[in-house]
Amino acid sequence: MSQKWVKKASGEIVEFDEEKLKQSLFNSGASEELIEGIVNTIDAGLTETTSTRSIYKKAYQLLRSSSQKLAGKYKLKTAILELGPSGYPFEHFVGQLLAFQGYDVEVGIEIQGKCLSHEVDIFAHTDDHLIVGECKHHGNPGYKSDIKVPLYVHSRYNDIVAGLQSTGENREAECWIITNTRFTTDSEQYGSCYGLKLIAWDFPKKGNLRERVELSGLYPITCLFSLSKREKQILMDEDIVLCQQISANPDLLNPIDPRKHSRILAECEEICSSSS
Repeated sequence: MSQKWVKKASGEIVEFDEEKLKQSLFNSGASEELIEGIVNTIDAGLTETTSTRSIYKKAYQLLRSSSQKLAGKYKLKTAILELGPSGYPFEHFVGQLLAFQGYDVEVGIEIQGKCLSHEVDIFAHTDDHLIVGECKHHGNPGYKSDIKVPLYVHSRYNDIVAGLQSTGENREAECWIITNTRFTTDSEQYGSCYGLKLIAWDFPKKGNLRERVELSGLYPITCLFSLSKREKQILMDEDIVLCQQISANPDLLNPIDPRKHSRILAECEEICSSSS
């Protein structure tokens, strides 16, 4: 294939990465034959002004025409971008990922530090471990959390830990910062230097957000085609963020038109079963 160029969400012009597209389709569970067909179709339509967003949309449409289940999984990155605009649904989503790992999780609580009281997005704990987590949700996939974020979060974390220790808390504590997009290089360097756990869409290489979702099989309701944007927001306002929540308790769909319930439940079951 001859060299072709595309425009990223950040505005940067880069060479079209066919292997990256193939990998994202493979991650959704698509067959080699389907992947090759989609990649060839997209490659034939590339121009100098093609954006990565339009490539994603075309691949999504082609995948959806073959399988809603595969398309729902392929949509994961965009689905997490849609866990807004307030950011609270993203906090609950991250809380569910940590609960899957065996943590007891509290979302959006006040914790008294040594000097100040702080609102904490995620407070997760086991018998011997604490996580004080800050979530940074962005609707723009090209946005990067810069150095101001870990500097600010780290200072709050230090005050929180000092306050907890003054009450006799002696469990090992960690500071986590979780974003659905990316961090700048200096943010990553600062986190590495001070032992902060930074988690972004594809950072670090092991244990990033995408990998955690795929390993847990916990997919957000924003993956669902059968729900409108308004209906998704109604459910998220009730802290319903996972397809698994709906599958386990269909009564959560009571605010939604009953005529749609069977279709929504079928789609949830399909996504959840493909993830187990």
